[in-house]
Amino acid sequence: MKKVALFGAGGKMGMRLGANLAKSTDFETMHVEVTPEGQERVRAAYGVDCVDPDTALEGADVIVLAVPDTLIGKISHNIIDKIKPGAMLYCLDGAAPFAGHLPEREDVTYFVSHPCHPPIWNDETDPHAKRDYFGGLAAKQGIVNVLIQGPESDYALGDLVGRTIYAPVMRSHRVTLQQFAMLEPGLSETVNGSLMMVLRQAMDEVVSRGVPYDCARDFLLGHMNIMGAVIFDQHKGVFSDAANKAIEYGIPVLMRDDWKRCLDDAEIAASVDRIT
Repeated sequence: MKKVALFGAGGKMGMRLGANLAKSTDFETMHVEVTPEGQERVRAAYGVDCVDPDTALEGADVIVLAVPDTLIGKISHNIIDKIKPGAMLYCLDGAAPFAGHLPEREDVTYFVSHPCHPPIWNDETDPHAKRDYFGGLAAKQGIVNVLIQGPESDYALGDLVGRTIYAPVMRSHRVTLQQFAMLEPGLSETVNGSLMMVLRQAMDEVVSRGVPYDCARDFLLGHMNIMGAVIFDQHKGVFSDAANKAIEYGIPVLMRDDWKRCLDDAEIAASVDRIT
């Protein structure tokens, strides 16, 4: 078994990962948590006590940082000298590594793995899986991996950790760190999050003008389902001439002509700096 040191074990993400690691026969987990509340959550969930960082790091093969992006740099610099050569420092997001917050240590592998979250269109039938919107509990999801530095042979271990902590995993994708930054915060948050918020604001505006809430919500979500299925190649279909005309004239009203610059290198870097 590989020894995993899980930092932030009692936090929201740490508890998610710890639950899946507890089911695995591939990894032995040492839990690190600084808050008494988090330590109690770990004890209640797994029947084990958290350990101090030095104990967890001694002989650890993988060090998972389930902590906020803003703490990645500080924590990694504090522990880097205690990590054994050949071990893997494992981040759950690419922001801090992309911003250059990881310390220089050539004999330690740096790896990122991040969940795609369960897709809108899926084949889940179990009620628990259908309601697992975040993933890591019952619904299948994809993951995205980055081997930032380290031998190519370490990729398999990083992927196995990702498939374990985000289980059940249906697909695993490999990208570069630059490509990951385009995916997040670029595609998933800057673009998708903003447009989703605009959709909600538009629905609220319709409601404020007299349409009943349930009616507006049913109408919007239903149209998001079928129009999204067509646009994203889930369903072969075509829009009506009226719908196509509305989209043709609607995009210029809603979007600036240069909106795609939010995916340019400089804009991505600025976005990452703001969150790290």
